[in-house]
Amino acid sequence: MAVASSVLAGSLLVASSGPFDAAFARQDGAHLSVQYAAGTSDDELRATGDAAGVSAAAGPFRTTTLTPRFSDGFPEPPMTVVGRAEPGGTVDRLALTAGRWAAGQSEIVLPAGGWSSSVIGRQVTFPDLPGSPALKVVGAARSATGTAEAWVTPAQLTALTPHGQANGRQMLYRFASADTANQVAAGRKAVTAQLPAKAVAGSQSWLTVKRNAERDTALYVPFLVAFGVLGLAMSVLIVGHVVATTVGSGIRRIGILKAIGFTPSQVVRAYLGQALLPTLAGAALGVVTGHLLAIPILSDTEEAYGTSGLGVEPWVDAAVIAGVLGLVTATACASAWRAGRLRTVDALATGRVQQAGRGRWAARLAARLPVSRPVALGLTRPFARPALTLATGTAIVFGAIAVTFTAGLGSSLGEVMAARDHDAADVTIGVLHPPFPGTEKPQADPSKVIEEQPGTRAYFGTATTSVTVAGVSGSTRVTAFTGDASWAGYAMVDGRWLDKPGEAVVPTGFLTATGRQVGDVITLNGRRAPVTVRIVGEILDPRYDGMQVLTDATTTLKAAEPGLAPTAHHISITSGTDAGRYADALNKDLRPLGLTADVGGSEGGSETVVALNSLSALLTLMLVAVAALGVLSGVLLDTLERVRELGIHKALGMTPRQTTSMVLTSVVLTGLAGGALGVPLGMALHGWVLPTMGDSAGLRLPDTVIAVYQVPELVLLGLGGLVIAVLGALPPARWAARMRTAAALRTE
Repeated sequence: MAVASSVLAGSLLVASSGPFDAAFARQDGAHLSVQYAAGTSDDELRATGDAAGVSAAAGPFRTTTLTPRFSDGFPEPPMTVVGRAEPGGTVDRLALTAGRWAAGQSEIVLPAGGWSSSVIGRQVTFPDLPGSPALKVVGAARSATGTAEAWVTPAQLTALTPHGQANGRQMLYRFASADTANQVAAGRKAVTAQLPAKAVAGSQSWLTVKRNAERDTALYVPFLVAFGVLGLAMSVLIVGHVVATTVGSGIRRIGILKAIGFTPSQVVRAYLGQALLPTLAGAALGVVTGHLLAIPILSDTEEAYGTSGLGVEPWVDAAVIAGVLGLVTATACASAWRAGRLRTVDALATGRVQQAGRGRWAARLAARLPVSRPVALGLTRPFARPALTLATGTAIVFGAIAVTFTAGLGSSLGEVMAARDHDAADVTIGVLHPPFPGTEKPQADPSKVIEEQPGTRAYFGTATTSVTVAGVSGSTRVTAFTGDASWAGYAMVDGRWLDKPGEAVVPTGFLTATGRQVGDVITLNGRRAPVTVRIVGEILDPRYDGMQVLTDATTTLKAAEPGLAPTAHHISITSGTDAGRYADALNKDLRPLGLTADVGGSEGGSETVVALNSLSALLTLMLVAVAALGVLSGVLLDTLERVRELGIHKALGMTPRQTTSMVLTSVVLTGLAGGALGVPLGMALHGWVLPTMGDSAGLRLPDTVIAVYQVPELVLLGLGGLVIAVLGALPPARWAARMRTAAALRTE
């Protein structure tokens, strides 16, 4: 299990950055792309390439925002089109993946992707422009830093610019030092220092693009590293227990080996060989398992970069195997050193090592407890072997940590999904069956029907559209609300919910991509007129890569898009109202309008969340099994060393059931203590891993996602240590109960 987790974590860590770094270096990607507003001359922009710290610059390239439409399809989201004469250059050389570069009028190159090669040769029109000009798709290209969504010749861009609208300008920069966000920010300050503040419409750092590219695979790394470390630590404990058990049960054999000439180092090497053989088998199985788990995740990275054959690097396998073998060797040698130090005469004379005298105070105390004698003997056993008890308890602690962490991870991911669905509505209209993108049409207004329906407490409508934001490639989804949506269920990270026209809230991903913060003003392009809104809050919403803007429908967005009308409605009903009956009654009045009301409005689950929960559950079960094996080896070692004592107890009348209860009771205190210690440590691990995972996904997690543990749940998790202890002690207990009295008394 340790090898599988480590191979998977190492592979994802390499795969998350390897393809992007290779493409960025090969294409001399832009460390910073800046979108300048109209009004700044080309000479002024070229001069920014001479700023301090700039190693190369390209541009200015003229840009515009257009809404395309394929000949047999629906309108696509708005996209940023750049006028560029050739794909090469000193910065952000474009890699043609299919077709050729645009060489004349009426030709366009689209970004490489899963669909780009299928549209080469087809016509794309721009119905929002006079005459609805049509361009032929002649190629597909990939930009390492996503500086545009389409490219045409500079002359063609001028022809595509709406009459009376000035072109924006794009400059691409490479810096001598751009490894950190502070260095990129310093470079941005240097290149824009001589320009007016309003000249910069937006910018994008290569670090933001890199993070977005690595997000899907990097998300898995923090919790896999946690499981890998736990697995390695428990493997060390298991190896130590197994070797110690072998030494403890074979002391007489050790004496015989020494008597016939074995040196101490040879005895240690013999036990080391016994430990390394199963270790090699486990490592081989772990490598295969790690590769199998990595296949579906790495396939997403292959698709994103257009690569093939992306798999686990051989050096990752080698490093993990070498590390595990090294740990096992060190642990086995430390445990087997006891065998090497034993004197030959002592080993032959005693056949076992007795450590009498320990735990007598505990035995006297247990004798006063109102419990049966076998139970009292079991309760005192941990104090007779403190070192062995500590090792067994440590295995239980690690198992409790894994269970606590996984329980918290599942609850936190559930909170993230609740924030993703952001639908606290009891009844919805047009949410479970939304129109196909691009076919949204103004529907009949059901507001009057909703208001007149008995049981309605509150409701609001939502309309969606797509825009572009200066400096960031790709479209941004806009959700406009009609009515008060403060109760909708969005999880606030910072700031507040919008409460008047001209305000907006955005996810963390939007702030990261645009370099903005709460309180800034942004301009949304791509519609009939630009729309300006002020960001007043940050929300948790991982959908659409965080590129969303939520605003009020009564802002200037409504004037810019007269056809924008609600296509979904969310309804909250009064307390005591049955949602099913309410929806049935509402549907009777909605049917003439061609609308349907549904109970609830969840958008469904997430494949990533399902994968994380499944993988963490699998690894946790394996860790619990390993923890139980740790308990088993400890109890087995203790039982083997006191076989003769058990025989005496049986001769004095101890029944098999009493023997079982004595052995099981010997781990009760250890299990309770391990659970009590493992739960807070698991909570601490959860509090460290979850924010790290959120950061990998480009999310800031609010306290509601982190603080998910409840007192009853913690009590049950604490008892999990006792369950692990009993499961591990049960096989040795049954073995001891079935042991024949005569055979036990004859055992040396």
